Amino acid sequence: MLVNKILKSALIALSLVFLVLQICQYELEATGLRVLLLLLLTTLYCHNVKHSHILFFLFLVAFGIAEILNFITWVIPSLSRNHIGYIYFTANSIYIISYALLIMHMLRSMPLKEIIKKFPFHVLIMLLLDVLCVTVITGTTPSSLSFAEYSMELIYNAVIMLLLTVAFINYIHKEDKKSINLFMGSILIVFSEVIQLAYFYITQINLLNIFYSLFLVLAFMFFYLQSMLSYDSYEDRRLHEDIL
Repeated sequence: MLVNKILKSALIALSLVFLVLQICQYELEATGLRVLLLLLLTTLYCHNVKHSHILFFLFLVAFGIAEILNFITWVIPSLSRNHIGYIYFTANSIYIISYALLIMHMLRSMPLKEIIKKFPFHVLIMLLLDVLCVTVITGTTPSSLSFAEYSMELIYNAVIMLLLTVAFINYIHKEDKKSINLFMGSILIVFSEVIQLAYFYITQINLLNIFYSLFLVLAFMFFYLQSMLSYDSYEDRRLHEDIL
């Protein structure tokens, strides 16, 4: 119980420090602290969740590894352009894998045939919006990007939009606290990624970087909250609907 309180207090305090560092534009320190926050969150998850979900745990681990690789580019400024390029592709590939693991974590509890039959219009609209959003978002990247870099950005954007779609369909199907937390976390992840893209490729206004960091912290807060919950049973949902 004491360990739990210490970890939660440390996470809250370090999250506030992280945001202050971003506001003050201490990028190196903020990036390092972000890695520490992910490690603490993973530790808190392992400590509090007795029956951990392997896919969600792997999502946290993969995301943490990608953050460490990202931190390396800040810690070692003498890295050559080729080394930075390797880290860019490796880190982004691991980010993609981490989001794919989170998508799989949600899909494993979703009866896809039943959902498609019940919400065909919703699924179709969301997929069309995904294609539109991915095209528009990826179109903001500089024309100087190589084909490999552009392809990486395209795949990355497609995966985060797919994450949002799966989270939304999961929510309208289940309509419980766990699914709404997953949906809110996914929305914040998409917002943070889009804002980060704008910060990197359009204008480096520090306010964008602050909002990116804020949304990322909030997203993982919602992801942690959902990990403490279970989906409502079908009988519980029917009883709730009858009461309403």
